[in-house]
Amino acid sequence: MRFSLNVDHIATIRNARGEDQPDPVSVALIAEEAGVDGIVVHLREDRRHIKERDVRLLRELVKTKLDLEMAADEEIIKIACDVGPELATLVPEKRQELTTEGGLNVIDNISLLKDTIFELHNAEVEVSLFIEPDINVIDSAAEIDADFIEIHTGVFANARSEEEQFDELERIRAAVIHAKKLGLGVNAGHGINYQNIKIFKAVPDIDEISIGHAIIARAVFVGIKEAVQEMIRLMT
Repeated sequence: MRFSLNVDHIATIRNARGEDQPDPVSVALIAEEAGVDGIVVHLREDRRHIKERDVRLLRELVKTKLDLEMAADEEIIKIACDVGPELATLVPEKRQELTTEGGLNVIDNISLLKDTIFELHNAEVEVSLFIEPDINVIDSAAEIDADFIEIHTGVFANARSEEEQFDELERIRAAVIHAKKLGLGVNAGHGINYQNIKIFKAVPDIDEISIGHAIIARAVFVGIKEAVQEMIRLMT
């Protein structure tokens, strides 16, 4: 299982005072040296954290893999096609949310998503859909030529009991098996931290996990390099 770091909340800290430090690009490069397999950023329509400048600099400097999270918005699609990340992950986006709250409604937006995937593929960008671990939604993702799915792990991460956590883990397992049978790559993310990774890493056949907030929070105490390496040790 590979591990990519989301550096959005470094940009959140930077933007709190409208200044230029801490720089998410610099943090991404330190994280690469520490051993991450990729860097994730979400370029939102309202630019609340990551800016276009960040995305373009990351594209120039990242040596592992750049995963650009984005809405199926025409302006952002054009930027993605121009920048050329290795992966574009399509996510739902609401102005009032603090963070992404759930998976894409693929079935009700299938035409828009199909057109978006087609446009990104023309720019030689692979596409992932951020979805719930739902078999019907996975079928729809395969039908519109997604390359990957990213399973939303928020329900697992926020489970209030061991039984609820176990049930969601089994749902995720079944989703991974089904997606692999359809030839899809499988990533996962949202709410994974230093505690629940010990359970989650037992799910087989997940290609990559994306972690952000937990790493950035830990880095406040130990620095980004040590925070990344602590997670890598737990994963391996």
